[in-house]
Amino acid sequence: MIPIKVESAWRGTADCKACGIRDMVLFADLNEQDFNLIHAPIDDLVFGAGQTLYGEAALAHSVYTLRTGMVKLVRSTPDGRQRVLRVQRPGDVVGLEALAGARYDSEAVALTEVAVCRIPTEVIHRLAQHSPRLHMRLLQKWQAALREADDWLAKLNFGTARQRVANFVLKMRHASDPAVVTLFSREDMGAMLDLKLETVSREVSALVKRGVLQPLDRVGRLYRIADEVSLQDLAAS
Repeated sequence: MIPIKVESAWRGTADCKACGIRDMVLFADLNEQDFNLIHAPIDDLVFGAGQTLYGEAALAHSVYTLRTGMVKLVRSTPDGRQRVLRVQRPGDVVGLEALAGARYDSEAVALTEVAVCRIPTEVIHRLAQHSPRLHMRLLQKWQAALREADDWLAKLNFGTARQRVANFVLKMRHASDPAVVTLFSREDMGAMLDLKLETVSREVSALVKRGVLQPLDRVGRLYRIADEVSLQDLAAS
């Protein structure tokens, strides 16, 4: 854990040139005067794949800005199963519910190695009271999170298995190269799409056989979209 001082965050002399606090999505509109209101430390953290950022129903004391990697939000069902609510990617704020409630609504687990800035809720509340810019940014992030949740539910939990897998592939494209997608373990994908592991494996294999996807590694995680038109058609039909 690396505590980030306000001065180094604002001037970019910490690792904040890469993620950094002065340019990250939540604080992008703040000025130096706003930053002077921060008195609690902001921690620079790295979690390995499979590690938990926070647990479901755990006391909520921080939000996390996701710099690199991907995080899944998981909730337990009454019958003991786990459902993946959605995947969060660089630029997202993980744990926004900490700003409105005492406990986290879900468990946040790193799907890949992730780098985050952990920001105490007291910092956000203090800034929001003094900065209308941050208040508006928070409202925008809430709206985006709700829209993403609705979109995830609509596209990835309804329709045929083929449609769900095709839509998932489209959602997991890299921002830097939309032709490249990162998939996860078939078990994780099944929990995300409410499908059996065997069904997910069969549908991904079918996409490869059709020439829609081209594997880029040996473990079935990285693919290139070779035929986006066909993939879009499968997602819609």
